[in-house]
Amino acid sequence: MATDRTNLLDLDRQGLSGFFAELAEKPFRSDQVTKWIHQSGVCDFSRMTNLGKALRSRLHEIAAVELPQIINEQASIDGTHKWLLRLADGNCIETVFIPETDRGTLCVSSQVGCVLNCTFCATARQGYSRNLSTGEIIGQLWLASQVLGSGPGAARVISNVVLMGMGEPLLNFNNVVPAMNLMLDDMAYGLSRRRVTISTAGVVPGIDRLAEVCPVSLAVSLHAPNDELRDQLVPLNRKYPIVPLLAACRRYVRHQPRSRVTFEYTMLDGVNDSDTQARQLLGILGDVPAKVNLIPFNPFPGSGYQRSGEQTIDRFREILHRGGVVTMTRKTRGEDIDAACGQLAGKVQDRTRRSRQHLDGLNQ
Repeated sequence: MATDRTNLLDLDRQGLSGFFAELAEKPFRSDQVTKWIHQSGVCDFSRMTNLGKALRSRLHEIAAVELPQIINEQASIDGTHKWLLRLADGNCIETVFIPETDRGTLCVSSQVGCVLNCTFCATARQGYSRNLSTGEIIGQLWLASQVLGSGPGAARVISNVVLMGMGEPLLNFNNVVPAMNLMLDDMAYGLSRRRVTISTAGVVPGIDRLAEVCPVSLAVSLHAPNDELRDQLVPLNRKYPIVPLLAACRRYVRHQPRSRVTFEYTMLDGVNDSDTQARQLLGILGDVPAKVNLIPFNPFPGSGYQRSGEQTIDRFREILHRGGVVTMTRKTRGEDIDAACGQLAGKVQDRTRRSRQHLDGLNQ
């Protein structure tokens, strides 16, 4: 239940330093509490034994560690896990863990629903309620780490985090960045910038801001080789068309830890999967350092789309490969529990769509 106490999950280490400074405490308290919460998984201040008794008592009065609540967990036959999490206001979000031989990837959400209305995505059908707080974002990683057994002395189960769940993370910039700071912080989760990926539908000002403050790996949901089609599939393209989007990607590469931007391309039968469109995609990428992930469409009720055939996807990939673009076909994971890419829906209480408000606010 929400309280008027400060939720320490909302604060990265810099934020905690400010919090403890207001209490006239030493700066190292932020290091201690960050490690207790994020490395040891301790939320009870009385167990933080290297804090003085008076400080622990004071924290009980003015602070809390408030987490989303797991209300359902599903496991796929391929090992993928999906959690349905309830937030303090009753809204629900979904978080997915994808285990692979050489890594374990956690896919986290950044909004309750999504404002962007991409036509092939289940989340868009749910409408939009609000941004997630920093605590609700990092709380997904905290909970998954506890459930999966990551912690001091244990092997790292979650090696990668991708902000590819519900929502457009760059429209929640001020809450997403502190959460990513915690993911990267050696006092918290200690992930490298290469292993934290933010996925955007193409919020150009947000890409430029991110390059300056927290240049993690970047993935762009492209899905079309021209503006006419992308306007239909990704309505945000009407505000930020392909040319300025790719220019922002070129600028970003100078800052990010990887040498390429990843472009996500959902393969829709008879819509964006022709040989001509593959060659168009090669043409627009041009000198952009790029890797392309082809994503077989994951169906959901009422979508109106079908997945491209396997041979079509293979041919599309081969055209890009021959053109010099590193191209992979993403293996569909968690489809039997609706945890695959584009299938996350959660439960959104306020089904309004406020995309104009959010997009206009981003440019202010």
